[in-house]
Amino acid sequence: MASLGENRYGKSRVRVMKVVRHETHHAMKEWNVRVLLHGDFETCFTAGDNSKILPTDTMKNTVYYLARESNAATLEEFAIELLAYLLENNPQVTKASVEVEEKNWKQLPVDGAMHPTTYTLGGPELQTTEVVRERSGALKITSGIDGLVLLKTTKSAFTGYIKDKLTTQPEVTDRIFGTRATAAWDYTQAPQDYAAARATATEALLKVFADHDSLSVQHTLYDIGAAMLAAVPEMACVKLTMPNLHCNLVDLSRFGQDNPNQIFVPIDEPHGYIEAIIER
Repeated sequence: MASLGENRYGKSRVRVMKVVRHETHHAMKEWNVRVLLHGDFETCFTAGDNSKILPTDTMKNTVYYLARESNAATLEEFAIELLAYLLENNPQVTKASVEVEEKNWKQLPVDGAMHPTTYTLGGPELQTTEVVRERSGALKITSGIDGLVLLKTTKSAFTGYIKDKLTTQPEVTDRIFGTRATAAWDYTQAPQDYAAARATATEALLKVFADHDSLSVQHTLYDIGAAMLAAVPEMACVKLTMPNLHCNLVDLSRFGQDNPNQIFVPIDEPHGYIEAIIER
């Protein structure tokens, strides 16, 4: 005998760019959206009955429709609107989630001023959000940053670790520290301004990374999380992932040269992987 367990379905990688054409400038955002629905879909799986199925193509069109109608200034606000629309118009849905990624487009500076209609990609990192709600429950909002590439050339050490017969890594008191950081934080309550809260959290992350006298990636990760919680009072917890993107010192002695911590080989595979949740 077989029975259907937990299930969901939806539409992923719905890409949408929105340009709002003000008289003095254009405002542009590029989003990548995923919608997932839970609900009364058992007969679709077990009997091929599609009478309670909202086509995923309709979900895609709903994203475009709401993007046109929406006045949302942030990806969080748009995700909340999209989730509310899906629950309101689909009584068979018991729970919905909306995930949005936003590319880091910034207005291009020209002659000392921001050009009103031209943008440049600020970096590879994405702004992210996930909004989840059961029909009878409260919103759960998670915001974040994915793929923030950082590197510092000093104030990083790694010593005092376990050494056994397979250890080849030497202790180091002054090394390059590179990472591709990902952060995702939950809110205890909605901030007054999602964009301002994100900017404050990011600023705290960057400042600690730059200034921290790091004894390990774990050491820096924890202090970053603590600083983010202190900076954004509405933040309940933050999950940080910080792979250690190594830069290995090159042995130049065979060429008759010294290497006073100047010449390195950057590698990204294999890399250390450090992850933790910092809570209040």
